[in-house]
Amino acid sequence: MSQPTITPGVPALVLAPMDGVTDAPMRALQGEIGSFTYAVTEFLRISHSVPHKGVFFHHVPELHNGGLTPTGLPVQVQLLGGHPGRLAEAALVACSAGATSIDLNFGCPAPTVNRHDGGATLLKHPARLREIVRTVREAVPADIPVSAKMRLGWDCVNSVFENAEMATEGGASWLTIHARTRSQGYAPPVDWPMVGRVRERVSIPVIANGDIQSIEGFRQCREETGCEHFMIGRGALARPQLSHEIATELGLAQPMMNDDIGWPTRMKKLMAWNQTFTDRWQTRTVNRMKQWLRLADLFGDFTLFDAVKRATSVDELLAILEGTQPPVIPEADVNNQPKSSRQTTPGECPKCVAIC
Repeated sequence: MSQPTITPGVPALVLAPMDGVTDAPMRALQGEIGSFTYAVTEFLRISHSVPHKGVFFHHVPELHNGGLTPTGLPVQVQLLGGHPGRLAEAALVACSAGATSIDLNFGCPAPTVNRHDGGATLLKHPARLREIVRTVREAVPADIPVSAKMRLGWDCVNSVFENAEMATEGGASWLTIHARTRSQGYAPPVDWPMVGRVRERVSIPVIANGDIQSIEGFRQCREETGCEHFMIGRGALARPQLSHEIATELGLAQPMMNDDIGWPTRMKKLMAWNQTFTDRWQTRTVNRMKQWLRLADLFGDFTLFDAVKRATSVDELLAILEGTQPPVIPEADVNNQPKSSRQTTPGECPKCVAIC
């Protein structure tokens, strides 16, 4: 059994949790690449009741396989909520179902989540954040790591120091810090130097996260943060070669020759993994393909999204990608805007864009 963990002196590359995007089929596909150290699941929200073991198996089917994807990628279970006791009970249920590592989400900026005492709203209450981490840490077995994912703050970056210290005091094994405040949402710029300042002040490892969308961006992030652990999400999907390029620089993988397999092959792989899992994924295949390609359009160099978004079947979408069916793009299309005009607004958390 391989456990998701972060060790000082040992570089790591982590697949970010993206709500509605990095689900079980996508985690399996990304595991095929062999670049990631582990993946974090989409958050499971713990509100008024503690989910039973079956809910965890449904949400994280890898728990049936020792916490590994079918391609061998370790998976860490992420929980979101504001009630220490219920989160601790949920973490115990997750462990009984086979979870080998727990992450606590203090970073999601979605307004609906924040209004219901979850995600980044906890950054306004450092003492509560510490209580949550401590309660979960004391509840689960000592060999199960408990980590915390957070932002630089709610609306002020300076609050990150206190929040990071509170999470450390609570017993967090490591921190993942998205280099923006909640008020920024996903708007630029990221503040990597601030992540570096936090890393210097806390006694536990820090994973740098936020807008690593090119190998040059990764190098800048590494230089400005001083980190040896990194998390990527949108960049990994928008530029599928990026994770291997980063893993190579970190010494986690060997250089590959001719590793660009093309979008048609990637879509077929996603379709195959969708079919491997339950009907919950099989019925969403076309939409999942479009979702991935939209990320590649917004943050990569994919140019056919305005054509493939009109596809009504897998065969039609693949035909457009393979060039066997000419794309039809109406001259007047209100959605055919420059990429820069389709970026998200601060606080927006659409399922095909967010990294929660």
